[in-house]
Amino acid sequence: MKALIVGGGIAGPVAAMALQRVGIEPVVFEAHPRAADGVGAFLTVAVNGLQALRTLGIEPSSLPGFATPRFAMHLGDGRPIAELANGPVLPDGTVSLTLERAGLYAALRDEAVRRGVRFAYGKRLDRVEGEVTAWFTDGTCEPGDLLIGADGLKSTVRSLIDPRAPKAEFIGLLNCGGYAKGLSLPGPPGLFHMIFGRRCFFGWVKAPDGQVWWFANPGRRVEPDAAELAGTDWRSELLELFRGDQTPAVEIIEKSHVVTGGWASYDLRRVPVWRRGRMVIIGDAAHAASPSSGQGASMAIEDAVVLARSLQSRPSVEEAFADYEQRRRARVERVVAHGRRNGSGKAPGPVGRALRDLMLPMVFRWLHKNGAEQQRWIYEYRVAA
Repeated sequence: MKALIVGGGIAGPVAAMALQRVGIEPVVFEAHPRAADGVGAFLTVAVNGLQALRTLGIEPSSLPGFATPRFAMHLGDGRPIAELANGPVLPDGTVSLTLERAGLYAALRDEAVRRGVRFAYGKRLDRVEGEVTAWFTDGTCEPGDLLIGADGLKSTVRSLIDPRAPKAEFIGLLNCGGYAKGLSLPGPPGLFHMIFGRRCFFGWVKAPDGQVWWFANPGRRVEPDAAELAGTDWRSELLELFRGDQTPAVEIIEKSHVVTGGWASYDLRRVPVWRRGRMVIIGDAAHAASPSSGQGASMAIEDAVVLARSLQSRPSVEEAFADYEQRRRARVERVVAHGRRNGSGKAPGPVGRALRDLMLPMVFRWLHKNGAEQQRWIYEYRVAA
């Protein structure tokens, strides 16, 4: 059996390795000329995602990142709110891992190639004919036995499965990020500092080499177009947003040798149809979560492994796809809702900010006492055999 996988980001290579382990030949088709690198700055893979990778023989220590076991919450006036665990510590000491997005892409792709997975670049999907013959915009085609859409927020496969499928929804936040050197900031490496600034949310973490990795979430009521995003001086805009806050944000941005952004944040709360015939979607194509969830990469990894297990255990492709959806839908939709709630207080107006700053200390005191138990469902999920 041959699986055509559309998309070479995170879900695609993981799905390829998972399918290979259950005896299905995967081929990954990536629309970009070389690879899906260079998009975004960095991300975190939580322990549930790392555990799913372990089922494929990929250890966290093989990935080019660093441990980020805890985060400290602050208000823009400098007041500390709480320090919380960034997910549980596994029995062997494994904790959440933060790494550059391009580094994760490259590590997963290189491992898949090492295992014999074929990648084809510059292959943008145009249509699917018959049971599963994929046609690409360059005029080439490839037959297969099933097709997996791992092609992200703007998934072509999603629209082929269901022309009425919803599109990703702008959540009112943009993303910027960067890296700074030569700073002397408090706190140990790996402690994420999350700051609810007066006008913008800011997060930073010190890497083991002393470099500071940071991100910011400017708010927008209306989604900006590509021209506006490309034409904005993000360093200047961010410096203006954080002036007056009693935080290290201005110093970090001023000393940054790299500032990336901005790009819009989206989520995809519910896609009614995930599968049709021998086509199915996984990862962001099926259920994009806000970056505030901290679970986007982990959900994509879980999807890929579960799909392979379903294909191994069910007698037909169609039954396997139904089993995969049954095992994943409720969980991922709950994670998407969780991420939307987490992002709702990042860019409020003046009245909302006053209420937020009044309530957050009480909320996080409660989370400090009860949060591990309340969020156990996120991190303790394991891919069943």
